[in-house]
Amino acid sequence: MNNNILTAAKNEVETKGFLDIELDPSLDLFAAIERLKKEKNAVVLAHYYQEPDIQDVADYIGDSLGLAQQAEKTNADMIVFAGVHFMAETAKILNPAKKVVIPDFKAGCSLSDSCPPPLFKKFKEHHPDHIVVSYINCSAGIKALSDVIVTSSNARIIVESFPKDQKIIFAPDKNLGAYINKVTGRDMLLWNGACMVHEIFSLEKITKLKVRHPNAKFIAHPECEEPILRLADYIGSTTGLLKYTQQDDAQEYIVATETGILHQMMKASPHKTFIPAPPNNNCACNDCPHMKLNTLEKLYLCMEYELPEITMDEELRLAAKKPIDRMLEISKMAGL
Repeated sequence: MNNNILTAAKNEVETKGFLDIELDPSLDLFAAIERLKKEKNAVVLAHYYQEPDIQDVADYIGDSLGLAQQAEKTNADMIVFAGVHFMAETAKILNPAKKVVIPDFKAGCSLSDSCPPPLFKKFKEHHPDHIVVSYINCSAGIKALSDVIVTSSNARIIVESFPKDQKIIFAPDKNLGAYINKVTGRDMLLWNGACMVHEIFSLEKITKLKVRHPNAKFIAHPECEEPILRLADYIGSTTGLLKYTQQDDAQEYIVATETGILHQMMKASPHKTFIPAPPNNNCACNDCPHMKLNTLEKLYLCMEYELPEITMDEELRLAAKKPIDRMLEISKMAGL
């Protein structure tokens, strides 16, 4: 592409986004993305909650822990992060010399937004004898205020690595924190944050669904509220839920997490039936509106124009990196 045209296109993207760029309808996006990967030495990392097309074109699909581990060890020059903003931030924290781009800069996170760093800093100052354990679904600002980061895959192991008398603040997800308190016997102080996707599952609708599907097992992510978790046959991280459906003998599952994971479940176990747990609205399933802002078209465009790019103040990056490094080190020692 001519440099003048590319510069003009980049300026347009920076001011207007990708909405006004029209793609040739005959363009094979899958082939074009594969071409750009080779030309730019780019890797596409995608969360399980992305739309199926993005999952199918990704080099790696995973949950927050797996994505952080992949971001840490990639040799690519450009990381294309198909997920939400805090995930791309994590990739940049671990790879300061690499270019990190995201298909839609507006792909945020309700859980991350529920914990503003200035307010959390004041909260932390009121509890100086507590260490801070933060769920990875938070901003770089919260990570910088934390002692160690956790994911739903490793939260229990990391919390249990501290002495039982160690006082802990757990942020930002109160539901995951409450679940970890329950399974570890701890009494962590919980920040009052939550994920909109995992908080709107309908207990009544799920109960009725279980009646209609008596042989189905109900599996849930620990970000769900406690009454939902009480019904579950299995509680686990996104990767944990996927592995459970592959290894378990049941043929039907009601799944209480974002519906994007069902694509991988169906690919791994095509002979089994997967039913999305219904939310307490008129929808039949529960999609994250932030995750679903990313599309295959936006993925192609962000690779072509290398925008929107994630940038970060170096002092903030270094402060946020310390608790992530601690998480990765403990996870490696635990064989995760």
